[in-house]
Amino acid sequence: MVMAVVLSAVVVLASVFGGVEAKYMVYKTSQGIVPGMLNVHLVPHSHDDVGWLKTIDQYYVGSNNSIQAACVQNVLDSLVPALLADKNRKFVYVEQAFFQRWWREQSEAVQNVVKELVLSGQLELINGGMCMHDEAASHYIDMIDQTTLGHQFIKNEFGVIPRIGWQIDPFGHSAVQAYLLSAEVGFDSVFFGRIDYQDRAKRKDEKTLEVVWRGSKSLGSTAQIFAGAFPENYEPPPGFYFEVVESDSPIVQDDVNLFDYNVQDRVNDFVAAALSQANITRTNHIMWTMGTDFNYQYAHTWFRAMDKLIHYVNMDGRVNALYSTPSIYTDAKYATNESWPLKTEDYFPYADRLNAYWTGYFTSRPALKRYVRTMSGYYLAARQLEFFQGRSNSGPSTDLLGDALAIVQHHDAVTGTEKQHVADDYARRLSIGYVQAEALVASSLASLIESPLSLDREKQDTIFQQCPLLNISYCPASDIDLSRGKSLIVVVYNSLGWSREDIIRIPVSLSAIFYPLSLVPGLLTCEYMIYRRYLGRL
Repeated sequence: MVMAVVLSAVVVLASVFGGVEAKYMVYKTSQGIVPGMLNVHLVPHSHDDVGWLKTIDQYYVGSNNSIQAACVQNVLDSLVPALLADKNRKFVYVEQAFFQRWWREQSEAVQNVVKELVLSGQLELINGGMCMHDEAASHYIDMIDQTTLGHQFIKNEFGVIPRIGWQIDPFGHSAVQAYLLSAEVGFDSVFFGRIDYQDRAKRKDEKTLEVVWRGSKSLGSTAQIFAGAFPENYEPPPGFYFEVVESDSPIVQDDVNLFDYNVQDRVNDFVAAALSQANITRTNHIMWTMGTDFNYQYAHTWFRAMDKLIHYVNMDGRVNALYSTPSIYTDAKYATNESWPLKTEDYFPYADRLNAYWTGYFTSRPALKRYVRTMSGYYLAARQLEFFQGRSNSGPSTDLLGDALAIVQHHDAVTGTEKQHVADDYARRLSIGYVQAEALVASSLASLIESPLSLDREKQDTIFQQCPLLNISYCPASDIDLSRGKSLIVVVYNSLGWSREDIIRIPVSLSAIFYPLSLVPGLLTCEYMIYRRYLGRL
């Protein structure tokens, strides 16, 4: 449908150059989809890694810029007035770990403005997780948890649920993402940037970059989703990059009183790039991802350039340019009733050129990977015990551990592709979260084994100690002198929903008696045979 025409104005300060007074220029940016024309959907976005070359905190506040000039606060701060300047402008944002920090710092008045931007569709929160998780090294439970944390916030604050999956930077893509973290989440489509260079070239030739992705053999068509791989990663076409300090793309210089007037050249470049992409894309709709890593730190430079492009390209009339979002683009694709190729299985392994396979990260930083997986299991058990005891508003909780686990699912975190000081930061956050969860677990276990008449947390007699350093055979709580009639009581909690047999090892000083037992779901208290330094089989 063709949207109603609304004029967007850019105020140019009155000045005199060569005796000619500058004009007040009005740009028409309200153009919608035009049937029968090639529609170029300009999707403004910024890809903000929650840690990579810098830590998440450094990226947010803009410190340590000798490594990378990036400040997410600047992105979000400059975005709001830029959107308010023209109601036709649009933007999509992904990383909730950053957005929620920024949101908590805003006044009620700014929050109300942002809510209006979200509800009007100018600002769309897509993907919706705390991070853009990896799809190979992350466990699917952790992927669900971090996505849930972000979606809950968006639902609670804005009353909306993300429609679009936006996995534009992970290094290859899993079929689990297609059905479990996209179709089953309720997304209408999922888009991504990194697929094997040979696969991308073949898909360009066959016009199969966009497909129906059926990731599950058992669920079949009930869990399939429209999926699109970008022609060249997730950046704009060459020559249309407008970040204020890093761009070498020619701006649209439309003041005839100044040197380097280039409107027609820029329009020709735009049309040529659009037609080139149309030749590898089905239907008369193509998407340009207008942005890349940590862009829009001064959002006006991007929007000023796009305002001019939309205005002059549409005056030219060969193609139709419009501000858009992945939701608008997806709806337009659905409306064409096109038959799409079927894709099954995954997009692994990923290589970006000859002999450059991104598979080493499957095992990079194994200590961090193990720490993440261990903390993930502990988080599951801690949340169950937190539920049994009842959540406290003032006492310890699982929140910090949940946040730390969510952030470390990022595609430059659990993968091991980050700098060493960033890896240390992730581990530190997990440790801080564990300490708080550990206190909650100890209190909850005491509540469960004590008499129902003595469930007052402040009056609990039983004190449980835990052994977080068993990987180096260190546990002061168990390594005690049992020669004077003291006993060692070990409580084992099975967080799974079924019985299991397992080996539990704890370092001790003396021998004792052990009884072979199975771990049934729930709580198990028993005595063990201590065999030299390690516990025998239960």
